[in-house]
Amino acid sequence: MIAVDTSVLIAILLNEPEAGALTSAIGGADRVLIGAPTLLETTIVASGKSPRLLYDLPELLADIDAEAIDFTPRHLDAATDAFLRFGKGRHPAALNYGDCMSYAVARIAGCPLLYKGADFARTDIPSALPA
Repeated sequence: MIAVDTSVLIAILLNEPEAGALTSAIGGADRVLIGAPTLLETTIVASGKSPRLLYDLPELLADIDAEAIDFTPRHLDAATDAFLRFGKGRHPAALNYGDCMSYAVARIAGCPLLYKGADFARTDIPSALPA
């Protein structure tokens, strides 16, 4: 089981150089969790990149059998903790709003997070990518 960040979905949709490794990591997971706030963030980012991506996103989510996770008060507490410990202006990880949402889903599920970039590597959440 893994949680997935917006950065991963956008990288796959845009076929960025990391897309193959990210897709492989997803393919190796028995469950793929994506928080409802992350789905909104991905839609917003995708719409800014290309209108076509708004049509490709639902297909990608179906292909990876993504499970949309409701954001509960427990997630709120975990996201708040992520911001206070690792948020922009507070810590070198500089997690933004969306990052805190992805962090919370992984933390509450007790699973690694699949992400692109170095921000989460500076937190205590394990990476879903092999080292």
